[in-house]
Amino acid sequence: MLCHAFVTWSLGGRAARSLARPVAMVRHVTQLGQHPAPSHAVAHISDTHFLAGNRRLYDAVDTQANLERALHQLERSDIRPQALVFTGDLADQGEPEAYARLRAIVEPVAARMGAQVVWVMGNHDERQRYAQGLFDEEGSDEPHDRVYDVDGLRIVSLDTTVVGYHHGELTDAQLDWLADVLATPAPHGTLVAMHHPPIPTPLLWAMDMLELEQQDRFARVVAGTDVSGVLAGHLHYSTHSLVAGIPVSVAAATCYTLDLSAHERLLSGVDSGQSMNIVHAYPDRIVHSLVPIAEPVEVSGFSTEHRAAIEAMTPEQRLEMFSSKTSPFNLGADTATETPQ
Repeated sequence: MLCHAFVTWSLGGRAARSLARPVAMVRHVTQLGQHPAPSHAVAHISDTHFLAGNRRLYDAVDTQANLERALHQLERSDIRPQALVFTGDLADQGEPEAYARLRAIVEPVAARMGAQVVWVMGNHDERQRYAQGLFDEEGSDEPHDRVYDVDGLRIVSLDTTVVGYHHGELTDAQLDWLADVLATPAPHGTLVAMHHPPIPTPLLWAMDMLELEQQDRFARVVAGTDVSGVLAGHLHYSTHSLVAGIPVSVAAATCYTLDLSAHERLLSGVDSGQSMNIVHAYPDRIVHSLVPIAEPVEVSGFSTEHRAAIEAMTPEQRLEMFSSKTSPFNLGADTATETPQ
């Protein structure tokens, strides 16, 4: 199913834009367990840190190759995301050419997948260049907050940046605007995408200096609303918490990550462990799954050629074939060539 919509309205003295482009529904498959199929799938990608001229970050990290690998993995998979959400630090130095190249790489892939692209400001981004490079708008030094409609799932892009600084803040006007947006529930609930996560960072003491300030104010606004999850970045490692009882998921970076076990280092950035998250939305919950960005070596597997046979089995037959420890499958049958009966 494809949907088109474009709505503009004014809330609390701030312009809010609802953007909706053609999106692909999650591919239907037979559910083998007790839960229904998710209504939405969203790819959560963060901290690309592109540089103009495709320069290597810290003369070491090929940020473009890492992102292209992530997008390739998505496109060849069965995940079929309906939106690609980038939670900030898109361009390491806010360079116009970096935004142009990022957009040129992401948008064609998103179009082929039928996915919307949701951009979010980060502390390394520059507001005017961000608006010009990614939205073809003049932009200003005011916060860039937007509302996206992804086939009934509302995604709010919230700008937590402070001009000239690396820590995060939300102004009174932004919080009033957010409260107005959330006053009307969306058909499939709301995800808030922001760069600075509203959570503590116990494994990264130094990052407390660059946190989102006055997180309690944000918590009061989202409490009791239809917000089912908060997506964030900034930390360069994956972590999870709650704010006002709402799940918060921080995606690790595609550029480089942090070694949280480094001895005698306040921060230790490493060119390894890059990943993205996949968010699946259900009527009563969301599920976050971490997907490593890598060329893995398979050591065990089961071919998709058996999907039809599995779907044709009764639940009892599936239990006997795949759950029973004494079944031919679990005793070592050659599943690459033998179809389950």
